[in-house]
Amino acid sequence: MSVDAPARSTDGAQSIRRALAVLRIVAAGQELGVRLVDVVRACGLNRPTAHRILRVLVEEGACEQDAATRRYLIGGEVALLGLARRARFPLRGLAEPHLRALGESLGDTTFLTIRNGDDSVCLARCVGSYPVKVLSIEVGARRPLGVGVSGLVLLASLPEDEMREVVQRNRQRLLAMQIDPDELLRRAERVRRQDHAFAAVGVVPGSRAVAVPVRDPEGRTVAGIAVATITARMPASRVPEVVQAMAAEAAAITAKLAGQAPPRRRAPA
Repeated sequence: MSVDAPARSTDGAQSIRRALAVLRIVAAGQELGVRLVDVVRACGLNRPTAHRILRVLVEEGACEQDAATRRYLIGGEVALLGLARRARFPLRGLAEPHLRALGESLGDTTFLTIRNGDDSVCLARCVGSYPVKVLSIEVGARRPLGVGVSGLVLLASLPEDEMREVVQRNRQRLLAMQIDPDELLRRAERVRRQDHAFAAVGVVPGSRAVAVPVRDPEGRTVAGIAVATITARMPASRVPEVVQAMAAEAAAITAKLAGQAPPRRRAPA
């Protein structure tokens, strides 16, 4: 093997990682899409490199570019590839009855969010019975971990060192969203102590949101359940009641996960 082989391997891996990083930023734009400058800022790439990666992704169908706005969106090829693993997220099926139950009992929109690398991704959404709906994010919405109440719950569940590393890797993206990374860490510490996250000002103006963790039978946080509603329906005095109802449904999901877990093998005598 020549001495140049490891360098070529590293270069190839770096190119793949850069392309995936760009795809994640484009996915975060959902139907609005993202500009080239957004990709440059979020990924820390120079403009020619980001443009070259996007051009190849468009050629391969992984991205699309809106002819009118010049914004980039996730392409059909990525969506089709995802269909190959529809059973990849059994948690969604387990949780949806409990999201609906919360929507019916509380009257407000509920969300299920999971961690994916350094991001949070909305996996499911159930609309509540109250006439005014707060549809703050769409299914598939991707944001830096810690953004939004569910993202905070997921970030706060990590060991402190890992939590700081995730925020550091997302630093440029957070600053682009006008979020102070240090303040985000302080908020995550408070959420860890409270075991829930509350936002007096939600993603949608005039809304509020609260989230609780969903844990697996070993106690690891695997998702966050959130409820979003208009401000008038979530005074501070109502938050404990809502958190209690959400925690009960989260515990029921944990019980389902325990029922699906394969039996542990006994150690040989």
